[in-house]
Amino acid sequence: MTGGITSPGAGWRQADRGPATQRSTGRKRRRGRGRHRGELAMVDDVEFTSYYGRQIVKTPVWKSPDVPLYLFLGGAAGSSSILAALADLTDRPALTRVARYTSGGGAILSVVFLIHDLGRPERFLHMLRVIKPTSPLSVGSYILAPFSAAAGATAAVELLGWFPRLKRFGGAVAAVFGGPLATYTGVLLANTAVPSWHAAHTQLPYVFGGSAMAAGGGIAMAFTPVEEAGPARKMAFAGAAIELAAMHKVENDHGILSEPFHEGRPGALMRAAQVCTAAGATLTAVAGRRRWGAVASGTLLAAGSLLTRFGVFEAGIASTKDPKYVVIPQKERLAARQQEHADTTTR
Repeated sequence: MTGGITSPGAGWRQADRGPATQRSTGRKRRRGRGRHRGELAMVDDVEFTSYYGRQIVKTPVWKSPDVPLYLFLGGAAGSSSILAALADLTDRPALTRVARYTSGGGAILSVVFLIHDLGRPERFLHMLRVIKPTSPLSVGSYILAPFSAAAGATAAVELLGWFPRLKRFGGAVAAVFGGPLATYTGVLLANTAVPSWHAAHTQLPYVFGGSAMAAGGGIAMAFTPVEEAGPARKMAFAGAAIELAAMHKVENDHGILSEPFHEGRPGALMRAAQVCTAAGATLTAVAGRRRWGAVASGTLLAAGSLLTRFGVFEAGIASTKDPKYVVIPQKERLAARQQEHADTTTR
């Protein structure tokens, strides 16, 4: 069925005219008012549908809240591992301890939610049998596995007070994998056929990376004495700025494919995320050096990051359920190619 829809000379062009792709809403346009009083529409209003009322793109089988929580916890853990390494090098023991706990705890919990989404633990092990450099899912498995092992072990020895040299080595290994872990999930979503994710393939890694920085820095601010929390404040503020700027482009630069980020449940989640992130960044700059300000701004930034992951996830799911998000961009791309060809032949 999808072959006829996507073939340039075949079925999808019938979206302009075929009864299988349009149905009448049963309403006629009324006569115009004012200066257009004499005009009368000659066709019925129509509502766009697909062949047989079926979806064109299959909705991912990923479950909510498992996958959004995995995205959030993995991002916060990745940025926290980098923050922990920086704090260790600059002799900030309280910040180092908090960031290591956040990194290790987030890593373990993210794996738990991922395995719960997969259904059986052995499926995660099966993902490690083969490495495929062209697959973000395969590469991501080989980022998550060593990161979670290193971050979890570092948090454990930090808690127990054992092997100080091992703590530093494990923290360094986790920091190496922390940056890729915070951003690869954006690449993973964009590499799918989900229309609104794929359209934003150049922005989603920045959204997820900035969101991870805001979450990791915010959590560290909330639990670290303000005297040592300087790097956390800087990371949180920078991450919030990156997240807001990149998300603005996702929501406005892709025409109809940006629409799901504004409507329904995804739109409500994204608006709440923007409010929390912007308020948290502002409060960080104004009152981040005060204890109450650090706790409040850190909480807002972490909440904004969590809401962003849910909003992006829900918007992508929504874009698979309406065929217009597949067919209309296809028609626009075809029209652009035809226009480009016409311009080339007339030169």
